[in-house]
Amino acid sequence: MRTFAITPTGVTETDTLPQSLPAQGYIWIACARREFEVIQAHLQATLQQLCGTALVDLHISDLLNNQLPSHYDYTSQYDVLVFRRLASGQSETDLAHPGEVLHQPTKRRGPPILRRIDTSPVGFAVFDHVLLTVHPTDCAVRDTYATRLHSSGSAESRAAGARLPTSPPDLMLRIVNLMVDGYLELRRELTRQLDHWQEELLLPHTRFNNWAALLDARLSLHLLDDICEDQRAAVQDWIEALATWPEADTLAGRRERDLLSVRSRDVLEHIERVVHHVRRLEQNAETAVQMHFSAQGNRTNDIMRTLTVLTAIFLPLNLIAGIFGMNFEFIPLVHQHGGFWLAMGAMACIALGLGVFFWRMRYLADGGH
Repeated sequence: MRTFAITPTGVTETDTLPQSLPAQGYIWIACARREFEVIQAHLQATLQQLCGTALVDLHISDLLNNQLPSHYDYTSQYDVLVFRRLASGQSETDLAHPGEVLHQPTKRRGPPILRRIDTSPVGFAVFDHVLLTVHPTDCAVRDTYATRLHSSGSAESRAAGARLPTSPPDLMLRIVNLMVDGYLELRRELTRQLDHWQEELLLPHTRFNNWAALLDARLSLHLLDDICEDQRAAVQDWIEALATWPEADTLAGRRERDLLSVRSRDVLEHIERVVHHVRRLEQNAETAVQMHFSAQGNRTNDIMRTLTVLTAIFLPLNLIAGIFGMNFEFIPLVHQHGGFWLAMGAMACIALGLGVFFWRMRYLADGGH
């Protein structure tokens, strides 16, 4: 568990539950999911002491559920947002060792980029002066943003214009935006992988053998599309709930409210970009497969047309050979000195004439064009 006291003057971190709120600022409590399950009684008591209310049982169940899709819920005292982040695998631990990764990540088939399309939910409970986040064990998002938070809280960063999150909702949106950026990075790698497969599919004289990987890619894209749709719905619900908050009495409060709205819409726009790109990748993959089979069909048609033309050229030659092979005593040219060469010359002329005819009709041209 990591606890941060965020004030206008800086950031202080401890590994224990706080006993009181800072005079200015707020508290961020970040803990692993199994750790939250172990210490939930103490955490509930701390929330009751700091915020005057505790989490309801259904929200505790949501925060503990490792399979829950992204969604948003609220009470009169706090808001709950569950947002699925990218993960290398399901790395939950048992209750006896809540802070250590004991289980190996789930192995997925396909290229390494497809193995990254595995997600775990991160839960946010947003109070007025406390942000509680529940992460998977060994969460890179939590550690990355904690490092960024310490960097922004230093005197040099504040002198350079870096701003600390001003409230628990602001901090939540920044963490969510960091998770969405991971999806934006993932789409670039997916694009490169699928472009490589499309080039292989469309090469006319190569045999494509990565059908299992391509099928895994299409299934992963469908999964990513569903995940992003849930994320978009959750953030949209949060934006609608934010619009119902009472108006602030001060100019600073109204400005903070406007900044929250802008940041929320920015997160939503990033998610929509991911959704749009994923759907375009799905369409491109489907189109590439269809074009591959269409090209293979055209190639087969070209081969059959060539064989048909060759058969048509040799058909009259077989007819002539069959006629002169009849067992009659008197056949023209049979008993003449030059009969053989006359027949061969006629057959050559017929073959050449048919070849020229079919070539002019473009039956022998590459691709029939």
